[in-house]
Amino acid sequence: MVVLRAGLCPGLTEEMIQLLRANSIQTVVDFVSSDLEDIAQKCSLSYKALVAVRRVLLAQFSAFPANGADLYEELKSSTAILPTGSTSLDQLLDSGLYTGEVTELMGAPGSGKTQVCLRIAASVSLGLKQHVLFLDSTGGFTASRLYQMLQAHAEEEEEQASSPGALQRIQVVRVFDIYEMLSALQELREHLSQQVTNQVTRDSSTGPPKPALGRSWSFVPSTRVLLESKEVTLGKATTQRIASLAKSPRQPVGIQAELDIGSAVVTPTERL
Repeated sequence: MVVLRAGLCPGLTEEMIQLLRANSIQTVVDFVSSDLEDIAQKCSLSYKALVAVRRVLLAQFSAFPANGADLYEELKSSTAILPTGSTSLDQLLDSGLYTGEVTELMGAPGSGKTQVCLRIAASVSLGLKQHVLFLDSTGGFTASRLYQMLQAHAEEEEEQASSPGALQRIQVVRVFDIYEMLSALQELREHLSQQVTNQVTRDSSTGPPKPALGRSWSFVPSTRVLLESKEVTLGKATTQRIASLAKSPRQPVGIQAELDIGSAVVTPTERL
């Protein structure tokens, strides 16, 4: 809330401010919401001078109205939706990854966060012919695994010759401390789609999983997906993962998709 003071705008003198304060008008909001004719009589001020000051203050501190149709057209022209390469995961995310937003994948170690990011990178590079910046903060990036994914996608699309070119479009930056991370983030732009991986923690051995970065971080991502391993049967490891939508500005929270991080197959499941 801006307090009235001399020099805030042309015509707003110290004498005028003292008279306004004597009548309980101390802020810009108080002034523009008051009856100027009433103020002119009580403060013995020129009505025209008050109107001129009010016009300038409204121009400086008011938000200009915007047409909803214009805002929608601006959104369409400045936003892109990047498919993840998985029909069901795209459905979970309402068509894919939205530029200008942070999409967070959270889960316990080994839940498949890095694998999903590798698959998305392969899909964007090979399918859309776009460049990808992969920030590796744990050393989990594996070029050979990424190349296998690119070859698998290329065989499905009958574009095997495109694999080497797709690999060149993926740039990897290893960021093992906060300074390297900040330096890399400064290179990003708002129109880039971003995925962030986050470990989870529990208050106790029986408590529900929570993102490890805490409450302050929870306001940063627009979309949050929780990855969990399916129950193991007969002691055998499984590549099946359950992706649950924990936060979204567009989709209902709680919908799920079943992913096989060992293949390119993703199948939908019923909502809980």
